[in-house]
Amino acid sequence: MFENALAQAADEVSACLTQTLARYPNVPLTDAMRYAVTGGKRLRAFLVIEGARLYGVYPRQSIWAAAAVESLHAYSLVHDDLPCMDNDDLRRGLPTVHVKWDEATAVLVGDALQTLAFDLLARKECAPKASTRIELIQTMAWASGGQGMVLGQMQDIASETALTPLNLDQITELQANKTGALIQWSAMAGPILAGQDVGPLRHYANALGLAFQIADDIMDVEGDAQKAGKRLNKDTEAGKATFVSLLGMDEAKKRASDLIDEAESALAPFGDNAQNLREAARFVIARES
Repeated sequence: MFENALAQAADEVSACLTQTLARYPNVPLTDAMRYAVTGGKRLRAFLVIEGARLYGVYPRQSIWAAAAVESLHAYSLVHDDLPCMDNDDLRRGLPTVHVKWDEATAVLVGDALQTLAFDLLARKECAPKASTRIELIQTMAWASGGQGMVLGQMQDIASETALTPLNLDQITELQANKTGALIQWSAMAGPILAGQDVGPLRHYANALGLAFQIADDIMDVEGDAQKAGKRLNKDTEAGKATFVSLLGMDEAKKRASDLIDEAESALAPFGDNAQNLREAARFVIARES
């Protein structure tokens, strides 16, 4: 069921983004935006849709928040791949935007995708109540900006030239911002749409987000670059501290597994209705890309 639900979420979000961008001018910028939002697991969108379903909010409404988070995530990847950031030439098995086009186009594509995310959340189709739309917009701004993802990206850049490698607490904080904040928002979007308590899914997402990053660090060492669709061993080559370098491989795998147990425990109030989210947690540490 999980694999089908993940694939269905991916298809629905792709269709929503395609239809939205079809109304944009037929110019190279739009072509590059379409390219940037193509592919990927759509895990964040899946978390939005499944989290919303737990509260009786179905994809015809939650799709807008799901597409918004995927648009914002795509922007972050386009900018993260730039030469001034991680300097990657491959993403999802394809040339990165600045390689296929140029750096200026990549910057503008990221800018346009970021603003598209907030446009999608502001639409009445996303939520009938203006107060709900405002809460989604505000919480996404917190999760993605200078208190969340962008702060984490800056912390990551600073760590590359730090005189002392980051310790475990510092790495955990960095990744909670860079990766975890947007995953947390994705899980919280459903209860926000339903006007319900975000606590259980926030707890779930906090554990899931950290496990996701530990799994990324493990993949960077043990993964297959062809399956991952990106260059691996970057952190090792850069001499950066990671969960693997600080904990060792065996302990990092155990920590990720313990976090998945914690994520699953947070879903106890939902019973069998949260089975797809439980399987998503297991998928996070078993994935190869």
